[in-house]
This record gives sequence, C-alpha cells and structure tokens, in this order.
Amino acid sequence: MAKVKKTPRPKAETPKGFRDYFGAEVAERKAMLDQIGAVYQLYGFEALETSAVETVEALGKFLPDVDRPNEGVFAWQEEDEDWVALRYDLTAPLARVYAQNRNELPTPYRRYAMGPVWRNEKPGPGRFRQFYQCDADTVGAPSVAADAEICAMLSDTLEAVGIPRGDYVVRINNRKVLNGVMEVAGVLDPSDPDKFAHERGIVLRAIDKLDRLGVDGVRALLGAGRKDDSGDFTDGAGLSDAQAEVVMGFMSAKRENGAVTVARLAELVEGSKVGAEGVAELETIANLLNVQGYGPDRIEIDPSVVRGLGYYTGPVYEAELTFEILDEKGRKRQFGSVAGGGRYDDLVKRFTGQAVPATGVSIGVDRLLAALRAKGRGAAETAGPVVVTVMDRDRMGDYQAMVAELRQAGIRAEVYLGNPKNFGNQLKYADKRCSPVAIIQGGDEHERGVVQIKDLVLGAKIAENASLEEWKSQPAQREISRADLVAEVRAMLGSQS
Repeated sequence: MAKVKKTPRPKAETPKGFRDYFGAEVAERKAMLDQIGAVYQLYGFEALETSAVETVEALGKFLPDVDRPNEGVFAWQEEDEDWVALRYDLTAPLARVYAQNRNELPTPYRRYAMGPVWRNEKPGPGRFRQFYQCDADTVGAPSVAADAEICAMLSDTLEAVGIPRGDYVVRINNRKVLNGVMEVAGVLDPSDPDKFAHERGIVLRAIDKLDRLGVDGVRALLGAGRKDDSGDFTDGAGLSDAQAEVVMGFMSAKRENGAVTVARLAELVEGSKVGAEGVAELETIANLLNVQGYGPDRIEIDPSVVRGLGYYTGPVYEAELTFEILDEKGRKRQFGSVAGGGRYDDLVKRFTGQAVPATGVSIGVDRLLAALRAKGRGAAETAGPVVVTVMDRDRMGDYQAMVAELRQAGIRAEVYLGNPKNFGNQLKYADKRCSPVAIIQGGDEHERGVVQIKDLVLGAKIAENASLEEWKSQPAQREISRADLVAEVRAMLGSQS
C-alpha cells in the first residue's frame, strides 16, 4: 500500500513586500494620524472613508510610470467579468466619490482621508506593497488660493507632528510653467498635445532625477542617453543642445527669493500662453502665502519640483525634510520627501465629461514616522497595562475584582491568565508587556486586607545599578491597604510620568 504523503505545514512568514505592525507601532501611527487630522479639521476639511476596493475602470491609468490600467495594482476578475482592484492611492477613489455624489456634496468639497493603499510593485529596503497615506483635497475650487491653502496646511501639519521650522521646506512649482518651457524648447505643440509625448515623458523623468543624477546626468538624458555605473544604457529624449539648454535653464531658475525666481521663469516661457498662466499662478500663490506669514523658511518657489503623476495640470508641491541622516553605508544624506501633491483638474472629468477643478496633497505616514525616529523624536515607548498577578488560582474572582476597579477608574489593567504556578514567569510577562505596576496578593495579604504594589519602572532602574540585596531594600515594592488600591496605583503611575 502506497504511503500517504503528508501535507506540508504552511510557512509562518509574511508575503514579500508586506510587514506586521505591533502595539507600539500601531499606537505611534494612530497618534500621528490624530495630530494630522486635528490640523486638517482646523482648516475645515471633513473626513471621508472609501472602500479599499475600486473597479479598475474607476482607478484608471494614473498609477505612476505605468501604461496599462491594471499594471502595478492588485486586481482580480469578478464572476460578472468586471475587474476590481485594491486602491493604489486615495485620490482616485475621491474622484469617483465626487462624481457619484456631486449633487449632494457642497462645492467646493473639502475632504481628508487616511488609510492603507496597495501597490503591486517590486519590494525593496523600506519599500513595501502596503503603506499608509493621509490625504487632503479640495474639489470644485478653480482659484489657486486653494493650492496656497493646501501648502500652508502642509507646513502647519509638519510642525504639529514634531518637525520644527528649519528641518523642512515645502517646495512649489507649476506644471503650466514646465509646459511653457517644453513649448519654447520645441517638444510641446499646443495644437497637438500627443505630439512629442514620448520625448516629454523622458524629459519629465530626467528633471525628477536631478537630485540623484546631478546636472550632467540629466543633461545626458535630455540628449542621446545615459549609461549608468552598471553599464545599463537609458535612452534619452534626443533634444538638441539648444533645446536642452532651455530645459536646463528652467531647472536652474531658482533665485534668492520667490519674486526673483518668478521673474526668471517669466523670461524662460516668453511667448508661451500656458507658461505665462503658470507664472501668474505662482506669483499669486507666493503673495497669498506671504500675507499669511509663510516665508521662504517654510515654503518656497522651486522649479525643480515636477511630481511624477501624469494627471497634474497646474501647481505642484512637495514637502522635503532637510536634516541629515546616515544611510545604510554610514554616509550622510538628506532624508528627502515625505509628502507631495498638486492640482489635477481633469481627474473627475473622466466620470462626468465636465472639467472639475481639484487640488490636494498626500502625506506618506510611514516615511514621516521614520523621519521622526531618525531624529530621535519618535513617540515614547507605550506603557503596558497594570498586571494583577495570581498567587491563588482559586481566588480568581478577587483578582478580577481588582482589575475591574482599576478599569472603572480609567487605568489600563489585566489579570495574568497564564499558568500561575511560577511567579517569576508572571513578572517576566509583565516585563514583556512593558507594565508599569504589578499587584500581588497571596492568601496572607488577603486575610489582612492588604496588597503588595510593585513599581516595575523604578525596580528596573534600581536593578541596573544595584546588587540584588540592595534592590530588595529599596521602596520599589510596598504594602498598602486593599481599599487604597486605585488611589495608590494612580499615584505610582503619576510619579513615573
């Protein structure tokens, strides 16, 4: 008789590109989301929560750097043959929601949304397929005053979560200015927007890589192409030297202040109607921010900001953290971008056939948390619950009564529910839970109406610097009346904080 082959056990591992988040990390993220949400609400934005799943048709083809709608997303086909996918951002669902409910929603509609998004991309160090975003958008406001407001709110948000002024800058550009530069350079024909589309795509990607490739690398991509250190060759846009010089002039147009930068941009786009519109919009944004007190120490005009998504139609902005960190090889580098966005007046039009102005920003929550940790500004370790130990399993009701009193007083608490035979294991458990206080009551204490209350935080500090005998003589543990349990625990927690 053939031997039955056993089914192998499944591997206990997370899928590639995904990770698990434990208590302290979840609490840290929630605290940050609450801080961000408070700023958004202060500016009058309302919360919106959309489905994690959208139709592929609704998502469209706006995922960065991909051509096919379902490339880069987690998609599957339903029984009715419709394709659906996990959302890859929070903006595409907003466009669908607004188009679906536009008759009931106020105009302009100001909303913020927070939640996970999914990208079916190759994972890498610090690059996951599921991550959190925190968005704020205004739909239905054609004035660039809405863009200025988003940038001001982004600045306030960064400071609210713990990034001080001087450690960040919000940089603003306008895709209309860039289009004007493209027109002057001869790679954009206003009468035929699809003409030179391939070349423009290469130019946009080249500009976006200025920080990484430097001036020479970008210039090579504007021309014949570039070979990297590994020997791989990337085709260029094929621009002539004169054409490339116009683009390079745009990238170096930043001056000592916004007014001078705008004046230089006006020179570069002379003769382009769309370019002149973009320059005027940048000037308006700069003036609106200036009267509110947002100077170049917080927000600045910077022509190097491009943003990768193809649906941006006007102002674009990016929040960059300017402090230095050490990379995996110990080299100093700036932390980089943690948020970005812009105006996308054509996104809702896909559903309605009518142009609907919209602008918004998206904050990468996980990157922002990583930045705070890199600066030593992460949230303090979350304290665990008070642990009531079990000395006599037959008196579980007494221990549960203690926990109930503590919880009713608003003190986080739990009874040890493992095997109570080894008391040392109970204290080890409390240590793993980062518990600040342990409650101990054996039969003798119960008869006398007292409990032992143990300050685990103080005990750990004493144990680090004293012998066992010295530790025993310290007041990290003391006897109190059972009737004073809540008051004494509250006092001990207060002394720890």
